[in-house]
Amino acid sequence: MSKNAPLTGDLPGTKPRQGPLVLIAALVTVVLWASAFIGIRGAGPHFDPGALALLRMAVGSAVLAIIAVRHGVRLPARRYWWLIAVWGVGWFCVYNLALNAAERTLDAGTAAMVVNLAPLMVVVFSGLFLREGFPKPLIIGAPIAFLGVVLIGMNSQAAEGEGPDLTGLLLALLAAVMYAGCTLLQKHLLSAGSDATTLTWLGAMAGTVALLPWTGSLIGALQSAPLGSTLWVVYLGIFPTAIAFTTWAYVLQRSTAGQTSATTYVVPAVAILMSWAILGEVPTPLMFLGGALCLLGVLVTRLRWGQLKG
Repeated sequence: MSKNAPLTGDLPGTKPRQGPLVLIAALVTVVLWASAFIGIRGAGPHFDPGALALLRMAVGSAVLAIIAVRHGVRLPARRYWWLIAVWGVGWFCVYNLALNAAERTLDAGTAAMVVNLAPLMVVVFSGLFLREGFPKPLIIGAPIAFLGVVLIGMNSQAAEGEGPDLTGLLLALLAAVMYAGCTLLQKHLLSAGSDATTLTWLGAMAGTVALLPWTGSLIGALQSAPLGSTLWVVYLGIFPTAIAFTTWAYVLQRSTAGQTSATTYVVPAVAILMSWAILGEVPTPLMFLGGALCLLGVLVTRLRWGQLKG
């Protein structure tokens, strides 16, 4: 692709543009990522972390290829290809493996609590290295939302009646580091002019290739897993992966990395409601309070959205 080829989204150096479509895309991302917790629980007993990640990403990459072709593939400059490969392996391979493995030994609440350190990391490092600054609504709202996640995690851990597994905690922390680092790297690539849709597809392909060593495990799992569990993984590939990561990139390109990552604090609150509606898991009062704090914190981070001009 020529360096002068047209690109979609904001140009480097311009202020992010936000509007109703950005808010809708953020909502789609949050709801679909929240549903992933249910999908992983449905498929987890019959797929090991590598097999689950490989099938999810194979399906997701195929759907992302269709989205990219319909949108129009715009390859980035060659000097960014190695960064895209690093980002794709980190986000779509290492993060998935770490999270899937962590949730085999940790309860969902504790895993979510540790992984959600990532948005706080993004707020700090995007302010330092991406020159996004430290807006007061973001600095106030993100810790409030994280407090909500902590309340949910403490309640979930108490319900399990056991202390957290050290290996699971380390894996969840690795997932948090991957989340934060890959969000910052993705924002850098988008700011450099990479097309959001093409970038997501290429990254997913890199992650899928990195997961190929688990092909044998996946073949064995497909032969023994119930159809329902396999369909859950297909769902994970289509919706929380292909669609949600496309809307995530759309929002990230038009907002700051700190604001975009802080939005994901709504995920635990939505996941609680989904678990209640679908799995019949009735939330405790403490979980309701934690969910309310998550929503309040994210609302605070968004107080200045209307003041930004495109």
